[in-house]
Amino acid sequence: MPELPEVETVMRGLTPAWVGQRFTRVILNRQDLRRPFPQDLGQRLTGATVTACRRRAKYGLVDTDRGDTLILHLGMSGRMRLDPAALQKHDHVVFETGNGRVVAFNDARRFGSLDLVATVAAADHPLLAGLGPEPLGPGFGLPLLQRGFAGRVAPAKALLLDQRMVAGLGNIYVCEALFRSGIHPARAGGDVARSQLKALAAAVPAVLEEAIQAGGSSLRDHAAPDGTLGYFQKGFQVYGQEGEPCQTCGSAVERITQSGRSSFFCPRCQR
Repeated sequence: MPELPEVETVMRGLTPAWVGQRFTRVILNRQDLRRPFPQDLGQRLTGATVTACRRRAKYGLVDTDRGDTLILHLGMSGRMRLDPAALQKHDHVVFETGNGRVVAFNDARRFGSLDLVATVAAADHPLLAGLGPEPLGPGFGLPLLQRGFAGRVAPAKALLLDQRMVAGLGNIYVCEALFRSGIHPARAGGDVARSQLKALAAAVPAVLEEAIQAGGSSLRDHAAPDGTLGYFQKGFQVYGQEGEPCQTCGSAVERITQSGRSSFFCPRCQR
């Protein structure tokens, strides 16, 4: 599933094509993805001008001059294809703008979603309400981690994946950030030292920023709207590296399963 850097890459890729432009036509080739589209989705978007393309956690937000916000989730395999040479079978929604650009929302597995809400109420939508601070925003840092980890018996990795504590973190970047801060993914939150939390507070935004600059991680379906693939996966230090030597100490990277997800770590560097 696309994580924060991948969604950020997509929204940055849509910005020059959409912001300031009017939707001249919105074609719905089906009436649902993960759940039904709003019945008036095409009507409310057609003729509207895009005022901003932004991101909240793992969701893309497209604001219009009609006071509406399109909430976009890419699901497992969703892609926004900018100016495709030809439409494909799984191009379920097609957006056309006044500058002649075409964007197709392609989603083979159909786990993505589109919702349209009043912009003033977007933060209270069930998908967004209750989300914690952005890890790249001013609300994230050592004090937040100290409050969230204090006295907790839940594993460090599980705490970071809890969207109520910090929004947008996913499996890949949590594994990488825990490695950089020397924290074992299974260590109880309350047992993580302050020095490690301080390192984690720096590692999380650093990993995310580096991934964004690399265009995200293209492991399966992710690509920027123009088709450019991300390359952060080429620099993974632990994620997907089971059995490979740790780049710091040479020990073999190990993998465990936590809540059905693979966690990769160095048994010597992470305690």
